[in-house]
Amino acid sequence: MQRGFWDQLEKPIIGLSPMDGVSDAPFRFITAKYGKPSLLITEFTNVEAINHAGIKALSAFIYNEIERPIVAQIYGINPKAFYKTAIIVCELGFDGIDINMGCPSKAVSGNGAGAGLIKTPDLAREIIKTCKQAVEDWSNGKTLEELDLDPLIFQYIQELKKEKNIITERKILPISVKTRIGYDQIVTLDWIKNLLEEEPANITLHGRTLKQMYTGLANWNEIAKAAELIHQSGLKTTILGNGDVKSLEIAYENIKNYGVDGVLIGRGSYGEPWIFRGEHKSLKQKLEVALEHAKAYEKIFGIGEKSFAPMKKHLGWYCTDFPNAKELRMQLIRCNSADEVENIIKNINLE
Repeated sequence: MQRGFWDQLEKPIIGLSPMDGVSDAPFRFITAKYGKPSLLITEFTNVEAINHAGIKALSAFIYNEIERPIVAQIYGINPKAFYKTAIIVCELGFDGIDINMGCPSKAVSGNGAGAGLIKTPDLAREIIKTCKQAVEDWSNGKTLEELDLDPLIFQYIQELKKEKNIITERKILPISVKTRIGYDQIVTLDWIKNLLEEEPANITLHGRTLKQMYTGLANWNEIAKAAELIHQSGLKTTILGNGDVKSLEIAYENIKNYGVDGVLIGRGSYGEPWIFRGEHKSLKQKLEVALEHAKAYEKIFGIGEKSFAPMKKHLGWYCTDFPNAKELRMQLIRCNSADEVENIIKNINLE
């Protein structure tokens, strides 16, 4: 089993969970700077989209050195597309690859990907095995030129490597999995046993079934059962729990009470990058970071009303738990540039 950076992490592990439409490059940069979690994971990226020249999908693979260890999360159902994408991830200098087997979105799981893979355990194992083969082949000298990539994809990768000055060391990246306790019913132990056959470096388990989506409470008792199974397996696989971790205090309680090696924090980090340090910030500090976040977003993705739209929800998340928060939030989510954000913040009495 190749564990790579996982063996260097100090326990307990407190990392940033991958979140579609949320954990993009500027969000992760701010989280790394102010929260310093144990590791960060990108938004999930569709391997089939990359295989069909989906340049836009590759923007999820933009990262900053401050984020290390940084893991690229990928999803799909086509092993051949996983193979190509895994080599691209290696070429871009990531520290690890995480396979999404937990997304409950109908658009994803309905196609058999994400949590849909819980219903096809043989395919799930084949995907892990394929990614392991890809990183081994890359470490032994496999090149992008041998992959028969679309020229636009190849060019984008080369330009990104040059822009970010990415220099890669040919080593075997660890493969991990993020999943759920079941599809429409709980099948935790059978499902985890199936995954362990391919010896992933880590399994992150969200304590809900696909059917639950994000409703109800995460079932940490099921996560505990998985943790016991993994720790008794004799493998070096680690397990992280995920679900309803809204503070560092809850993270430590869950680690102690349910026997996991750590947790990934997701929604609890919205507008709170310092959650990983257990810190609380003043309104002034929050808005200063919100502005820095907006500027980082523009620097990475450009300027314009349409391109700034995904940043607006982040601005709203910074505006909570203080008097007149709603009024300020409504002002900020109408902004279309970092300059507009700065002008609004300048006119606020923060004393």
